[in-house]
Amino acid sequence: MAKIREIRARVFGIKKTQKITSAMRMISAARLARAQTAAEKSRAYGEKLREIFASVARGLESDAHPLLSPREKKRKLDVVVVTSDRGLCGAYNSNLLKHAVALIAERKAEFESFAVIPVGKRARDFFRRRRVEVPRAWTGLGSPTPEHAHEIADFLIQRYLAGESDEVIVLYGRFVSVLTQTPTHLTILPVMGAVSEEQDQGAQLVYETEPDPVTLLAAVLPRVIEFAIQRALLENAASEHGARMTAMEAATENTRELIRSLTLDMNKARQTQITTELTEIVAGAEAL
Repeated sequence: MAKIREIRARVFGIKKTQKITSAMRMISAARLARAQTAAEKSRAYGEKLREIFASVARGLESDAHPLLSPREKKRKLDVVVVTSDRGLCGAYNSNLLKHAVALIAERKAEFESFAVIPVGKRARDFFRRRRVEVPRAWTGLGSPTPEHAHEIADFLIQRYLAGESDEVIVLYGRFVSVLTQTPTHLTILPVMGAVSEEQDQGAQLVYETEPDPVTLLAAVLPRVIEFAIQRALLENAASEHGARMTAMEAATENTRELIRSLTLDMNKARQTQITTELTEIVAGAEAL
């Protein structure tokens, strides 16, 4: 009898967990639609922005603006690692953090030191536990806005101009599908490194600018960096919801299987108990 009570208690607890995982899956599914739309729209805008920037910057010297020119002596690397604030999204955060550790190890030989700027509690806690230099961290950006991107970009630009960093890389999870989120990193400072691919391909369109390209770049460069950050935040939001929806759907299915298994065990235990009681009754009757 005691075993049957224990199994019933476990089934009751698992059903509560099932309600939670099912609700989280539905919430993530509802939020994913908006986040995915925003991320996909940002890609088209970002590609066009980089194309225009590459065309305008072509032909200019790298020292035309402080944010363009790469540093000859690289002393410090800044890595912006974008993760989620909450867990329960499968291996999404752990994959990003592994990619960040591998990237830092790969680039470490080129720099005297490095710092990590975490965006998200998971990244902040991970690197603080490892006593990595964290100049500043951002959390609570589950629904990213242009204001968030502006604040982060302004901080990174000020560090770069002050000589506190010589290169800035942003790392985030690129949303591919509900089942796939790919860790991706991009150099955003110096800006010329961020558009080198477009320049190598050679943009065919030529844009007439007013005022001159140097003045235009001075106004546009901070916006290019800001949008790169915003795009990373949007991609991360969509990836987080996609990963959480998949993880919670798998967890809900696991609870169903566990409930079925426990129900079968409970029925077997009940059947064994009934058989034992009948055997005892028959044995008692025969003894009389």
